[in-house]
Amino acid sequence: MTKSDSQLQRDVTDELAWDPSVDHADIGVAVADGVVTLSGCVKSYAEKMAAEKAARRVAGVRAIAEEICVHFASDRKTGDAEIAKRIADILSWDALVPDEGIMVKVEHGLVTLTGSVEWHYQREAARKAASKISGVTGIVNLLTVRQRPVADDVRQRILDAFERQANLDAGGITVVAEGSKVMLGGRVKACYERGIAERAAWAAPGVSEIEDNIIVF
Repeated sequence: MTKSDSQLQRDVTDELAWDPSVDHADIGVAVADGVVTLSGCVKSYAEKMAAEKAARRVAGVRAIAEEICVHFASDRKTGDAEIAKRIADILSWDALVPDEGIMVKVEHGLVTLTGSVEWHYQREAARKAASKISGVTGIVNLLTVRQRPVADDVRQRILDAFERQANLDAGGITVVAEGSKVMLGGRVKACYERGIAERAAWAAPGVSEIEDNIIVF
């Protein structure tokens, strides 16, 4: 059953309130034709991303327009040089992120990550680590996944991963592998199912690019 915009608004608001990593009091939620617009200000970039993920978990959400800003108290402003050093330090300490191959640039609080890593999860781990630093207002993640031989059975590995997911109806998803690129198609019932499919595909060895054509209905 298709949800009305007012029901979606209530569901997204409830999900934000339920998530302990989000201070929902300063986040506004508007819905039009299944498209959710988040507005307001939060205290960190990590909280901004957590709010977006919470909204994506709600069944019936077709798309998200994210207009949340990151606002820091005036007495806690941090210079770009200090932000860059803190990010470099936290990347060197993070066991999920390789010690070499990542360059960090900070300009007016906006962080740009460049270089290459072996796995997609390392790319995401670097972004998450950088988002924890106070003073970061946004992240441009230009890290690339290095080319490596793709397993012959990559399509079957992805389909098997889909089948293991309790919250994913794998029957409606198609997978086509061409070299290191994987194309996903088909239909799912919610944005979070589409996210599960993407994560499962990224976990396959040798995948460096994903074209996600899955439709949420």
